[in-house]
Amino acid sequence: MQDSYKVLRLILGDQLNQQHSWFSDASKEVLYVQMECLSETNYVRHHIQKVVGFFLSMRNFRDWLQSNGHEVLYLTLDDERNKQSISENLDWVIDQYGIQEFEYQLPDEYRLDEELIGLCDQIDIPTQAVDSEHFLVDRMAVEEQFKNKKQYLLESFYRKVRKDFDIMMEDDGETPLTGRWNYDQENRKKMPKKVDVPPPKHFNKDASEIAELLKSKKVETIGHINPDNFLWPTSREECLELLEHFVKTQFHLFGTYQDAMTTRGYLLFHSKLSFAMNTKMLSPLEVVHRVIEYWQEHQDSIDISQTEGFVRQIIGWREYMRGIYWAKMPDYASMNYFEHDAKLPAFYWTGDTKMRCLAHAIGQSLDHAYAHHIQRLMVTGNFALLLGVDPDEVDEWYLGIYMDALEWVEITNTRGMSQFADGGIVGTKPYISSANYIHKMSDYCKDCHYDRKEKYGDKACPFNSLYWDFYDRHKDKLAGNPRVSMMLNTWKKMDSEQKEKILKQAHQYKQNADRL
Repeated sequence: MQDSYKVLRLILGDQLNQQHSWFSDASKEVLYVQMECLSETNYVRHHIQKVVGFFLSMRNFRDWLQSNGHEVLYLTLDDERNKQSISENLDWVIDQYGIQEFEYQLPDEYRLDEELIGLCDQIDIPTQAVDSEHFLVDRMAVEEQFKNKKQYLLESFYRKVRKDFDIMMEDDGETPLTGRWNYDQENRKKMPKKVDVPPPKHFNKDASEIAELLKSKKVETIGHINPDNFLWPTSREECLELLEHFVKTQFHLFGTYQDAMTTRGYLLFHSKLSFAMNTKMLSPLEVVHRVIEYWQEHQDSIDISQTEGFVRQIIGWREYMRGIYWAKMPDYASMNYFEHDAKLPAFYWTGDTKMRCLAHAIGQSLDHAYAHHIQRLMVTGNFALLLGVDPDEVDEWYLGIYMDALEWVEITNTRGMSQFADGGIVGTKPYISSANYIHKMSDYCKDCHYDRKEKYGDKACPFNSLYWDFYDRHKDKLAGNPRVSMMLNTWKKMDSEQKEKILKQAHQYKQNADRL
C-alpha cells in the first residue's frame, strides 16, 4: 500500500455490489476500506452463521477488488490497528493515509446513517454520500408517494414500481400481463405428500478460521454451525449459481407452496436469495429479470402465478418495507401499540418446546439461520404476539437469528407485520391464528404433544386459548377494525362458562410459557 491517498471510500458489510459505478475504474488515488468490527458483531447477539457469512463475503469482495486493481485496506477483527468501531477506524485511516476526501454509500440502517452523518460533521475534509445503486426506488419514495394520504398501501406502491420499470406489463405500459396485477389467492396451498421437495443448493466450504476468530475475540453468538462445511453463498459467483438453481429446480412451484410448512425440509421451494440480495451481491432487478426470462422460456410448465408471486416479494414487499423504515424511523423502533411487556420464552433460544410447530421453526432457525416468511409470521411471530411479548425482545430475536436480517427489513416485518406494534402502518390487522391455520398450512400438528382441536385441558394447543385471550385483552383497541370484527363478535357471543375456561387456560399457559 502507498503512504497516502486522496480519497477514502468506505464499504460496509452489506454493500458488496460489484456493479456499483465506484468500481468501473481503478485509481491509485482512491483507498477502499472494509472492516470487521466488534461494534457490528455485538450490537445484537447474531447467529454464528450470519457473522461468518458476512465476514467470508466481505473477504471475498476484498479479493475481487484487489484482483481488479483497486487499493484496499481490510481490517480483520484481530488486526491490532482495529479500534472495533467504524467511526474510530475511519478517524485513524484518514489521519494515517493523509486522506483529503471521504466518500461513503448511503447505509441502509438508521443507526449507521446517523453515525456517519455525525462523523462527517466532525472531520475537516470534504465528504460525500452516494447511492448504493441497489434498490429500485429512493429510500424516501414510499413517504413521497403517500404524502398527505391517510394510509400507506403496498398494492399501490407495487403497481407503480411495475409500471415505472416495465415489469410484466403489456405494450401500453399501463396494463399488467393478462390484466391481473396479483395472483396471491392462487399461492396459499398446503404441500401434499405426493409433492417431492427439491434438495437445497449448498456451498460446502471451510469457515473454521473465522469461527475460531470469533471464539478468540469472545463474540457471543446464537445458533449452530459446522465450520468445516459452511453452506451459504459468499461470493457473487456463488449467488448467481444459487439463482440458477432456484429457477431450474424450485421456481416452478414457488408461488403455489410459498405459504406451506412441513417438517420434510427447511427450504422447500423458496430461493434463499435474501442474504445474497441484502448484502448486494445480487441486485433485485437482475434476480427479477432472470426469473421472468426463465418463465417466458417455460410458460408451458410454469404458471404466471409463480412468477408474479416471486416478483411481488422482491420489487413490491422488499422495497416497500425499506420505504416504511425510512419514512418512520427512529420512532418506529419504539412503537408498542398493545403495550406488550412479557418476556420471550426461553425456548426461542433452544427450540426445546413440546409445541411441534415452534420446535421445528425455531430448531430450523438455529440450525440454518433461516425460516421462510410464514414460519416467521404465523408460527414464531404469531405465538409471541398472542403471548404479549415486548416487541423489543421480538425485534432482538429476529434481528439476531436470521441470515438475512438487517434492521431496515427486519423491524418493519417484525414490529409491523408480525407484532402489529405500529398500530397498522404495515398490516391492516394483527396476524394471529389458532391451531386451525397452522394445521391447514402444515404437517406440524401431526404427532404433536398438544391437541389442535382443544381449547382447554391438559393437552389443549396453547395457540387456541391464547388466540381468544388476545381478542379479549385487546377488544377495545380492535373494536374499530373491520378485518377482525367477525372474530370479536364470535368471542362476544361465546358461552360465558366456556370463555372462563379458555381465559383460565390462557392464564396458565402465560404463567408457564417457558415450559410449554
